[in-house]
Amino acid sequence: MSTTGNTTTTEQAVHAALATVEDPEIHRPITELGMVKSVQVLPDGRARIGVYLTVAGCPMRDTITKRVTNAVSAVAGITAVDVELDVMNDEQRTQLRKGLRGDAAEPVIPFAQPGSLTRVYCVASGKGGVGKSSVTVNLAAAMAAKGLSVGVVDADIYGHSVPRMLGTADARPTKVENMIMPPQAHGVKVISIGMFTPGNDPVVWRGPMLHRALQQFLADVFWGDLDVLLLDLPPGTGDIAISTAQLVPNAELLVVTTPQMAAAEVAERAGTIALQTRQRLAGVVENMSWMELPDGTRMEVFGSGGGQTVADSLTRIIGAPVPLLGQVPLETRVRECGDSGTPIVLADPESPAAVALRGVADRLTTRARGLAGMSLNISPVRK
Repeated sequence: MSTTGNTTTTEQAVHAALATVEDPEIHRPITELGMVKSVQVLPDGRARIGVYLTVAGCPMRDTITKRVTNAVSAVAGITAVDVELDVMNDEQRTQLRKGLRGDAAEPVIPFAQPGSLTRVYCVASGKGGVGKSSVTVNLAAAMAAKGLSVGVVDADIYGHSVPRMLGTADARPTKVENMIMPPQAHGVKVISIGMFTPGNDPVVWRGPMLHRALQQFLADVFWGDLDVLLLDLPPGTGDIAISTAQLVPNAELLVVTTPQMAAAEVAERAGTIALQTRQRLAGVVENMSWMELPDGTRMEVFGSGGGQTVADSLTRIIGAPVPLLGQVPLETRVRECGDSGTPIVLADPESPAAVALRGVADRLTTRARGLAGMSLNISPVRK
């Protein structure tokens, strides 16, 4: 370490180590993002690393410092690591944004582009109270646990509950120019209007504002390369359902119902909106199917058969198979895990509900792409 040549070689090794450090929000090496300000190796082996944060008060500053320290400490000859944090200026942030999103004047929705490989599922229900949000967060967590890159949009603007269920109730997105970095939990990126409103204040908006909010969630948020995006829709067939079909026309509908006939009839209406929006129906999930009693018997609290009834009815209406993807038992642990912010598929993976939810996630992520169940908007030609 006493010669300039050795110091230069060590600095090169430090640069190589920094190239392995990913930004925890953007998931790209900090060297590619222009976040490395300076590298200096002193004769005694102490490394001084200057790192740019994207914004002042970055919530991931401690994580970045730890990652840089660990990576550089592993370099042979390094005796200590000092990380000095600085903040990007406006020009540097602009370059970062252009590098990630391109130089387009207006943000575009990446999932609506013809070449997008992200599978988008809109989790819908005819009425509230069927556990649609619980199904959404557990499917997302199960898919992320399989190694997939997953995002969740809490599109239920009035009744947002996803942040609580994923443990991000106190998280706030980071904004870099007009680009929003979504918080993450359990390997899932998530955005919700609840992250922008103080406390538990209600959202009192009309249709156009709902459409604009959803558009921003899809276009202004930097999602990166997602394998799956799940949208937790509000119940019914209102503004958000229509906006989703307009903004992401290739999205597929996943209908959630309970076995109760009254709920099934309303869920059928939510599914038939696919005919008007020309979306594909991915299938039906029956939630709260039964309660398993200590003696091993099942109590069908909400009746039985509603999920299969919805699947069969939608199959007839659409003219293509709409499968019943799974039946999820009614368990207290599902509610407890949702309240604590750790989905049951992670907190209690061997429980019957978790096994059923993982089964649905597996079926959704292994399905082949095709045109079955999708309206092609083709009319017969009369001669």
